[in-house]
Amino acid sequence: MKLTRRSLFAAPALALAAAAQPPKPRLPRKDCFFGLHFDLHPNPGDPALGRDVTDEMVERFLAEVKPDFVQYDCKGHVGYLGYPSKVGKSAPHIVNDSLAIWRRVTARHGVSLYIHFSGVWDTRAVTDHPEWARVTPEGTPDKDITSLFGPYVDQLMIPELKEAVGNYDLDGLWIDGECWAVKMDYSPATLDAFRRATGLQQLPKKEGDAGWREYIELQREQFRKYVTHWVAALHEFRPKLQIASNWLYSTLVPERPGIPVDYISGDYAGTPALVNGRIEARYMSQVGKPWDLMAWGFHHHGSRPAVYAHKPAVELEQEASVVIAQGGGFQIYYQPTRAGKLDPRLVHTMSEVAKFCRARQELSFRSETVPQAGVLMSTHTLYTTVNKILGDFGRELDGIRGMLDVLVDNQYSVDVVPDWRLEELAAKYPLLVVPEWKSIGAKVRDALLGYARNGGKLLLTGVHPAALFAEALGVKLVGEPSDQAAFVTGDESFGNVRGVWQEVEPGSAAVIESRYPTVDSSRDAQCAATLSAYGKGQIAAIYGPLGASYKSTHTAATRQFVRRVVARLFQPMVEVSGASAVEVVARRKNGRLLVHLINTAGLTTSADFQNGGYVPGVGPLRLRVKLPAAPSKVTVEPGGRPAAGTWAKGVWQGTLPKLAIHEILSFS
Repeated sequence: MKLTRRSLFAAPALALAAAAQPPKPRLPRKDCFFGLHFDLHPNPGDPALGRDVTDEMVERFLAEVKPDFVQYDCKGHVGYLGYPSKVGKSAPHIVNDSLAIWRRVTARHGVSLYIHFSGVWDTRAVTDHPEWARVTPEGTPDKDITSLFGPYVDQLMIPELKEAVGNYDLDGLWIDGECWAVKMDYSPATLDAFRRATGLQQLPKKEGDAGWREYIELQREQFRKYVTHWVAALHEFRPKLQIASNWLYSTLVPERPGIPVDYISGDYAGTPALVNGRIEARYMSQVGKPWDLMAWGFHHHGSRPAVYAHKPAVELEQEASVVIAQGGGFQIYYQPTRAGKLDPRLVHTMSEVAKFCRARQELSFRSETVPQAGVLMSTHTLYTTVNKILGDFGRELDGIRGMLDVLVDNQYSVDVVPDWRLEELAAKYPLLVVPEWKSIGAKVRDALLGYARNGGKLLLTGVHPAALFAEALGVKLVGEPSDQAAFVTGDESFGNVRGVWQEVEPGSAAVIESRYPTVDSSRDAQCAATLSAYGKGQIAAIYGPLGASYKSTHTAATRQFVRRVVARLFQPMVEVSGASAVEVVARRKNGRLLVHLINTAGLTTSADFQNGGYVPGVGPLRLRVKLPAAPSKVTVEPGGRPAAGTWAKGVWQGTLPKLAIHEILSFS
């Protein structure tokens, strides 16, 4: 669609007529597929909050974008409310009550309204009440973060939320600044709880101090109690209220759900954002709750203000593809002007992405995985070895992020398998991969050995899994692991996989790949990977940091090395050739096999080179899909175009002439 002055600024007739229609029922979050999120984090420096928010603007937006829900700002990390409040502290320069306008118009259209509200992080609250703050190790009140053991949640947070829900008939809450904002607390209340739990009289300050792990878990458990408490209070106040705590039950809180939130959600950014969405979508899809992910509609680098730039529609469509292909909902985060204005140009971008997602909703939303390769997510490692309560575990995830990327880049359909679901899921996967986790624990180790013993195929990477499984591998570990220069071979070049490697004597295992100390493959070869029979199955091991190495380089040679190792264990149901930048996702819905193909070419990988509004198409793609019987119908979706191909001897073979961004092969 070409933008014209009329399309940008004329109010659509549909929008103006909507006010005369009876209100439509609003969807519960589990049925919501596409939404928009607007937050401003109101503060005293805002001169005219809500000045440019009008019924007409919201009508135009809803008529063009047609979201299932909107999340609008209520309170940001600064702690000021964006609406006139009798309970908390409102921003001082509110011109129009934005929430009242958004509620009035969304209600007419049957669109659910949620609020963005900062929980644990409330700078204003701890400024006014330093006794509510978490206490630093130095004994001073934090300037931003509240104490989970303090009265903030009851004396301010819950009253503010009840007021907003009651005043604006809200459908739900998206509470920000939660798990990722929690920090070590040295308040008197924390000390009292620690003494009761452990009998120890002093709070530990660092790893190695008495009670260090117990202290971290105490605060982790207090976060669970805190969220459970405010969720219960709001559900009692408004039973149908739909509630999420941002990033709860994601890789930032990777545990079995126990808190009665209604859905899970998180906002992902970074460069490339698509890769961050890739792991979170795969994790959330395994949790068992309604979920969605929120892409930022703009690039933002705090240290480089000039890099703030809005993403073109095609970039957001790429990001949406990796989310909706996993069965979840999708939303986009934009910041209006400080006065609340949504520029028609940005609304047009939102509309284009919405149309893209809607065209795929029927086949993607709430689909189920077809298990192929599963990569282990080790909560045990994160909770027992990392000096952090919850939140972004940073470099500790490099191994799983890199292994997920290298498998996806090799065009395997890959899931993330949480360790707390391993026993119920393992047997469904032809291949399970354990990246370089430090400590997966005896229970998970035994479950993986049982999986292999019964015929499963297991791939291990890194020195810690190698040591844990050494007996099953049939190898002898030689000396201690050490940082070494290491290169592996690709089709044309070498992959630099320097890092901590374990030297081994292969014993009964077969050496299937070598590594070299320099870019010379004619000499000094050392064992890089082995393959061993184990019961009815097999175990392959790579004795170095392949995941972390790939995350930092994404080189073709390392990708090809991993593919050769995996090929010894596993032949995928779907094989694609013709282009490397294609992500493959195998799903099932309503009895149909759905093969998602996502073009990841042209990713934004640097702040200096952002997407210019163009994603190069790839193709032709040649596909082989293992099917036990000939399909009655194969189509390319959206659009229902017949797919060219033939079936013989259990394999359908066909060609897709060109892949723009995301298409689905539907087999029925």
